[in-house]
Amino acid sequence: MSEDPSKVVRIGLLGRGTVGGAFAEMVEARADAVEAATGRRPEISGVLTREDGDFSAILERSDLIVELIGGTDPARRYVLDALRAKRPVVTANKQLLAQHGEELFDVAREAGVQLRFEAAVAGVIPIVRVIQESFGVTEIAKVFGIVNGTTNFILTEMASSGAPYDEVLARAQQLGYAEADPTADVSGADAAAKMAILARLAFHTPVTLDEVFYEGIERIEPGDLAYAKELGLSLKLLGVAERREGGVSVRVFPCFLYGGHPLSPVEGPFNAVMVEAPDITEVTLSGPGAGGLQTASAVLGDVVSILSGDAPVHETREKLPIVTDVASSFYLHLAVADRPGVLAQIAQVLGDEDVSVKSVVQRGVDEDARLVMVVHECLESRFAAALEAIDRLDVLRSPPRSIRVIEEEFI
Repeated sequence: MSEDPSKVVRIGLLGRGTVGGAFAEMVEARADAVEAATGRRPEISGVLTREDGDFSAILERSDLIVELIGGTDPARRYVLDALRAKRPVVTANKQLLAQHGEELFDVAREAGVQLRFEAAVAGVIPIVRVIQESFGVTEIAKVFGIVNGTTNFILTEMASSGAPYDEVLARAQQLGYAEADPTADVSGADAAAKMAILARLAFHTPVTLDEVFYEGIERIEPGDLAYAKELGLSLKLLGVAERREGGVSVRVFPCFLYGGHPLSPVEGPFNAVMVEAPDITEVTLSGPGAGGLQTASAVLGDVVSILSGDAPVHETREKLPIVTDVASSFYLHLAVADRPGVLAQIAQVLGDEDVSVKSVVQRGVDEDARLVMVVHECLESRFAAALEAIDRLDVLRSPPRSIRVIEEEFI
């Protein structure tokens, strides 16, 4: 290919860890293909690591900045400085966008340069591009899906093997699907940051990480998965962003899905995201979750998009309120005393809070007696009140356990 210096685009790379190293190798290996597609030839003009490099010098000799150092400090300062210097920026930093997105987008628009971040959400799935560009003028009603491959692998393995959470987590770490410190993944915090980004894009309203309700998978037990299988359910850690009652609800939680749901068969370290809107009905995208090569590929895709032409920078259109009390169906697991009238007593408490039972399974005798049920959709506040009342009953042998259920099916 051409060696014309005017066609070279100089990339300043911030961070050379797993993703940064893979990206640098990919730039070298695919430079010919990028030049053929865009007329510009990429090359790494400087690399900043924690131990080496000077950001100001790298910025000065770069046409474009790729930020892969992670965290919010000093990443925020570097990205803001690059945008103000009218350098387009590509980042895979979900925490940076979830916590400081409004500021970053404002500065990018003022500077008239692109800020792209496909790699920050759902690995190689081009969900950011689809929402921001393909559905840019569509009134999206809901974006939801499996956006963390680590938790999906763990839940898949627990369901198939019957092994406890700690054992499967250790296996995930051995295979490289979970970090040495998996807290961000298993607590739901990683997925929450991604859902804050998707909610902002889908609804054109500022959503920050601290406005996202999230809970993780640490308390899931093999017995829950065994009973769920009997009820025709599979367990996923789901992120949901949706329009509700004039506002938006953004949440991450473990939940059961029925077999007819498109996300039910998504297993292992895979991601899948669904977009719903009246104009399009429903679109599902799925693919591998984040990994070094996958994330680097998404980053390079953003570089190619920048070189190919302009794309819109996200803009807030309105400030919508965050809705916290929404309706949901629930799975409820109760260890109870084995004596007559227990089920009727539980049903009475649920009925007092307008919670109705959809299905119930009774198992065990004596000290192993269990009631496992699925209740119809109700306000979460009403279900929480019912749980508190049930927990006070003398027929319970341990605190009740509950997991949300998505009743929606696509058949």
